[in-house]
Amino acid sequence: MAVHAHPDDESSKGAATMAKYVSEGVDVLVVTCTGGERGSILNPKLQGDPYIEEHIHEVRRKEMDEAREILGVKQEWLGFVDSGLPEGDPLPPLPDGCFALQDVEAAAEPLVKLIRKFKPQVITTYDENGGYPHPDHIMTHKITMVAFEAAGDPAKYPEAGEPWQPQKLYYNQGFNKPRTIALHEALLERGMESPYGEWLERWKQFERRERTLTTYIPCADFFEIRDKALIAHATQIDPDGGWFRVPMDIQREVWPTEEYELAKSLVDTSLPEDDLFAGIRNN
Repeated sequence: MAVHAHPDDESSKGAATMAKYVSEGVDVLVVTCTGGERGSILNPKLQGDPYIEEHIHEVRRKEMDEAREILGVKQEWLGFVDSGLPEGDPLPPLPDGCFALQDVEAAAEPLVKLIRKFKPQVITTYDENGGYPHPDHIMTHKITMVAFEAAGDPAKYPEAGEPWQPQKLYYNQGFNKPRTIALHEALLERGMESPYGEWLERWKQFERRERTLTTYIPCADFFEIRDKALIAHATQIDPDGGWFRVPMDIQREVWPTEEYELAKSLVDTSLPEDDLFAGIRNN
């Protein structure tokens, strides 16, 4: 089970991993917490389209449907309303009724219900910073942590179904500094322009704690599927943008994995791992 904040997050974070496991016969469910209603149209080719602007929620649902089919996963909506990304100094208040303002314990209940219904062995989500500090990503982390602990406890959420305890929980860490540096340097060595120069400069400006990468999933054969799923989110992704400026052969050669941080495990495993199910498959 991959728990994400908005439609498109599943395709930019761990999509190749999911496609790999689907190819192996693993049942994969994407849980999308919000509808992305307050998301901007980030693809310049679609900006100014009055239909999309007026019907962004419906458009993003259709994009999610297409991405789901490409990845071969199942998908469920939790039904919360996008909080938007506040900007300014000071930051404006979040809109009433949005996901990030919900009571965490109450907002975790529909996720507990899905966990008990789907019965995942492994859950992936974001770290306590949300991967980046979007209020919906941080809230996604919060409700996932509560749900992971509560789903197996018959005393918690008794109306949400029969208890089920997932065995491992991971944080997506695909946007990590070692990967970015490796791809950046590989492009420069080949005399090519790198889209990562500004990223690395921003890393210097912000004091970000380096995350512990524990799990490296070999999934280079599924990078093209990942990209197709991402492009399906047409309002959010410019197919000619920075996401796709690193040639596929360089990606596969230089950094053929997606990375995770093991946050909780109820089974014995040894680090580093190359399988989210390490310690589970043989139990």
